[in-house]
Amino acid sequence: MQFVKNGPDIPETLLQAHEDGRVVFFCGAGVSYPAGLPGFGGLVDELYRELGETPDHVQAAALKAFQYDTAVGLLEARIGSRETVRRAMVDILLPDLAAKDATTTHEALLTLARTKGGATRLITTNFDRLFQHVIDRDKLSVGHFAAPLLPVPKSRWDGIVYIHGLLTEAPTAHELDQLVISSGDFGLAYLTERWAARFVGELFRNYVVCFVGYSLNDPVLRYMTDALAADRLRGEASPEMFAFGSYKRTNEEQISNEWRAKNVVPILYKESVGHSNLHKTIRSWANTYRDGVRGKERIVVDCALAGPLSSTKQDDFVGRMLWAISDQQGSAAKRFAEHTPAPTLDWLQHFCEDRYRHTDLPRFGVEPDRRPNPKLKFSLTRRPSPYSLAPLMSIVHDGAAGQMDGVMSYIAQWLTRHLDDPALVLWLASLGGQLGESFAWMVERQLEAIAKLEQAENVDEINRFKAQSPNGIPRAAMRTLWRLLLAGRIKARGQNFDVYQWMAQFHRDGLTTSLRLRLRDLLTPRVTLRKSLRDMRDSFEPRQGEALKELVDWDVVLVMDHAHSSLTELRQTPQWKVALPLMLHDVHGALRDTLDLMRELGEADDRSDLGMWHMPSVSPHWQNRGFNDWTLLIES
Repeated sequence: MQFVKNGPDIPETLLQAHEDGRVVFFCGAGVSYPAGLPGFGGLVDELYRELGETPDHVQAAALKAFQYDTAVGLLEARIGSRETVRRAMVDILLPDLAAKDATTTHEALLTLARTKGGATRLITTNFDRLFQHVIDRDKLSVGHFAAPLLPVPKSRWDGIVYIHGLLTEAPTAHELDQLVISSGDFGLAYLTERWAARFVGELFRNYVVCFVGYSLNDPVLRYMTDALAADRLRGEASPEMFAFGSYKRTNEEQISNEWRAKNVVPILYKESVGHSNLHKTIRSWANTYRDGVRGKERIVVDCALAGPLSSTKQDDFVGRMLWAISDQQGSAAKRFAEHTPAPTLDWLQHFCEDRYRHTDLPRFGVEPDRRPNPKLKFSLTRRPSPYSLAPLMSIVHDGAAGQMDGVMSYIAQWLTRHLDDPALVLWLASLGGQLGESFAWMVERQLEAIAKLEQAENVDEINRFKAQSPNGIPRAAMRTLWRLLLAGRIKARGQNFDVYQWMAQFHRDGLTTSLRLRLRDLLTPRVTLRKSLRDMRDSFEPRQGEALKELVDWDVVLVMDHAHSSLTELRQTPQWKVALPLMLHDVHGALRDTLDLMRELGEADDRSDLGMWHMPSVSPHWQNRGFNDWTLLIES
């Protein structure tokens, strides 16, 4: 999900975990860049400059290796006073609150950190007071914990955790000594006393952690990931970790692999001045989260107006739409279904993409198995049902079908606003052509409403309807296709009875009544649909024709496949010839139904039909190639 153009693509599993209140943001120095504060490396450089010290060979080697905590320890040893070094930090970490967007990212992170239950859960390794400034300025009811007095990171935790300490407004020597900045401090916090390691380990077991404002080589991040690795060595499972990270034009894959080597899922964005793509993303995410359902509805409206064809990797309209519309409250999907004018049917191909996996099941209300299924793939329009909507498992099939949830119902409602688009009918046919009970009712109701509108001859109402749904009123040929779909006359995928099993029973038992009736089912005519050749040749021209053949290509087939080849040998047996008179009425009825279907499709009338082309000779002849299975009804 990409909130802003050129912004990072946030995994939907992270978004869902955040919606569920299971995400904790771990904030580094990068979130304070807009206020003019340095990163860890910049802070160390400023300390050397402020104290008038030039790094010697050992200190320079530590700095070059990004071992900033070691460089601070070496500086403190040279100065001979921890307090002197740390007190110099007070002036260095004074923010420029007048700078543009100095604290807007902090505001956004506090919004994202607030759960729906009202608790605030956020961690920062920064010493600055920018979060506290926002809390005081906006009079927010948010507490805080400063190292080493940390809370237990479980459900009762409420407040910001300054895991490496907080600079108070007038820090004492003791408070400065509590800051975790040198390699010795990190050793105490994570290795010797381990109070930070215990907190981080418990945090990783209970929450999904998302790092914001850290560089790939940040030593702070190294201590975090090392603590997690230690827990995993003991066999303790933990949720995924995520981290926002930047890349330059040519090294995206390399940076991604380096993050993954740390067991962190990277959320990458292209590096820009001030990491603007990151900050814009955090703010946009916070605004959407703060606005709740209305925020997702706003995304739906914006994307519906832009259309899926405008979507690019740099500006992913499709990803934003799918994330918003899949919200299980259904309000965003309702807004999409009722948008005026009706959103283009081009969205359908994206709704049908199998982009979801096992980890996406919870967002659709489905409890996943503990063991992930790597083969599971599904889409927005074809997905597993929660148990409350799924039919009961049974040895005997009672015909009960699963129900649609709110999101699926609104997508179905949107589809009924495109009844004049052949692409919709072809899509339904490609999936089997058997409409679900709820969707069939929606279509019937829409066709009935349109008929009443036309009978009333209210031109203003008809024009208003067309303005709202340009493809909503089906022409005559399209109504024929909808009648066939609603009547179940489109051949369904998998609707292929085992003719060889029927033949085996016929040889064994003869033509019993049940076998005769089953043969009638096998010989029942159905219609197959496919994209018209004209449409494929002239794909850039609008389809304005009234003739059905100008909209779709079709064939009349039988329920059974390969009828000629399957029954060729059987038709030569005495048993078949004896049974044939008993089947005459059933075969005649099937032939009559076939010709009636052709009449419905505009290719037969009282004077002619397609038989003259498909079966030119009434007697056995090589011209009767048997290309069309329905001619078996004549030959029999």
